[in-house]
Amino acid sequence: MNSRNLVNFLWKTFIIGGIAGLVVSFFVKPQDYATYLSPFDFIEVVGLILFFVGLGLTFSVVSMTGFFAYLFIHRMGLNMFRSFWPTVQVLVIAFVLFDLVYFPYRAADGMVAIYWYILGAAGLLAFGWVVAKRKAKETNPKAFVPALFFMVVITTVEWVPGLQVQGSDYAWLMIVPLLACNTYQLLTLHRITKKAEEKQTEGKKTSKLSKNAKASKA
Repeated sequence: MNSRNLVNFLWKTFIIGGIAGLVVSFFVKPQDYATYLSPFDFIEVVGLILFFVGLGLTFSVVSMTGFFAYLFIHRMGLNMFRSFWPTVQVLVIAFVLFDLVYFPYRAADGMVAIYWYILGAAGLLAFGWVVAKRKAKETNPKAFVPALFFMVVITTVEWVPGLQVQGSDYAWLMIVPLLACNTYQLLTLHRITKKAEEKQTEGKKTSKLSKNAKASKA
């Protein structure tokens, strides 16, 4: 991947995070908008929109940092565990899903029913499963476990600040941009790499044909 493709990749991830942050705010914080819509206050509404877009952009940066950290972790895991790396990833996924249920439930001290945490963990697993299946279909079957690891484990690590805040509003405002950005990065990187490889191959073929043509003329 050349620098131009990388900048374009990061820029689109950045924009997706901002849009996702704004869209989810309409559902999570409707009362904030309602306050300035009746009576209508243009300046306050614009300020609110910019705030939630900025929040989404911030989370997109967190997502990009997590993605490149994942690439490093994946390479290190392959070097350390070799053929056992997929098994290690599955165990870590199971551990993280358990943590998503157990620790928040304990922190809530029984104020929230445990099935809500189970549904949340199951929802993250289901979403990650769908994305991982798509990744494996577009690349190869061996990509399924690493993709699921990224969507579940890395997303959860990125989501920790949102989980530590009381109430669910901030958690939703954070998880939606993270999932949107992580999904885009995971499903786009191999496409960009493939296009770059195809262009490089075409360039080599063109160069070879040009050299052959010159040689035949000589």
